[in-house]
Amino acid sequence: MRGIIFAILGGACITLQGVANARISTDIGTWQAASITQLTGFILAAIILMFVRDANLQGIKQVKPMYLAGGAFGAVIIFSEVTAIQQIGVTFTISALLIAQLFLTFLIDSNGWFGVLKQKMKLPQFIGIALMITGVIIMKL
Repeated sequence: MRGIIFAILGGACITLQGVANARISTDIGTWQAASITQLTGFILAAIILMFVRDANLQGIKQVKPMYLAGGAFGAVIIFSEVTAIQQIGVTFTISALLIAQLFLTFLIDSNGWFGVLKQKMKLPQFIGIALMITGVIIMKL
């Protein structure tokens, strides 16, 4: 249950962040909005880390360098999301974003990429993705 609550919180924050960034970017620019968002996110995470105090900085040496660059995707995510919101609106952007996430995670799970346990995908998973795509197309009509 706790995982579901955090997933819902994360999804809500992604949407709120996208809308806020789109508004900020109209005043200062998209890359500037991405920079501010990354900076404020870093500051908040650092403050939380100081209070939680569960850091294992020695473990960083064991993380593969390509995974350490994962945070850099944030800049691309923000730029893409802001640009999409400005061009196609919030609802369609978030819908397309969720489908893209689901499709990529489907590929990662089914192929066992990045060291995740390989999952066998069955007909219900294919139907679910198809229904989501169909729903977005209908919503956009």
